[in-house]
Amino acid sequence: MKNKKLILFLILILLPKCAYAMHIGEGFLPPFWAALYYILMLPFVIKGAIKIKRADNKDVKMLMALSGAFIFLLSALKLPSVTGSCSHPTGTGLAAILFGPFVTSFLSMIVLIFQALLLAHGGITTLGANTFSMGVVGPFVAFIIYKFLKNKNKSLAVFLAAFFGDFTTYIITSIQLALAFNKAGFIGAFIKFVSIFAITQIPLAIMEGILTVVIFEYIERHSSEEMKILEVK
Repeated sequence: MKNKKLILFLILILLPKCAYAMHIGEGFLPPFWAALYYILMLPFVIKGAIKIKRADNKDVKMLMALSGAFIFLLSALKLPSVTGSCSHPTGTGLAAILFGPFVTSFLSMIVLIFQALLLAHGGITTLGANTFSMGVVGPFVAFIIYKFLKNKNKSLAVFLAAFFGDFTTYIITSIQLALAFNKAGFIGAFIKFVSIFAITQIPLAIMEGILTVVIFEYIERHSSEEMKILEVK
């Protein structure tokens, strides 16, 4: 009986499900664009993997795991949009602030692989495109904003980093789709795609910013030694 329940549980988990969300779905991009984004994202992911491998402090590695779990949790929350699509937070801002954009790229790719295989959220053929938008461009924007504003108002810097890291991901996804599907012209296609996400994504980005501030301040209070090692000031 226990074996039957286990088999049923695994079937329910592994069965593919339709997901109309920010992640570009399996097989949706033409082969040229799918391959191009793999090429673009790989250098960032490889450098991130090297940085993670060189980390020798077990507590810092625990923080990396926490950041990866945060990305997985938030980016798996698919919320209905008024346009009939779905939106979700990205969760990459926290990792970008703590570890920089390269480590975040690697963590994002791992998260996207699990979501593609277990949740039918995204896809393997579109992994390059989804990693490039959510794991490369978004984290770089978040990292730069935090670095520029942290000495003026740290909480505001964390909030804006998470907000714009999230929202930029959706802008890049819209550009990716518009480049691949633009029979009516790139500008028209971009406006069409970005309008699908914008209405619901702005409040989601605000909520992600607030949540990231709360978690960052908690880590700052309870992991001060690790923060010193990471030089997050």
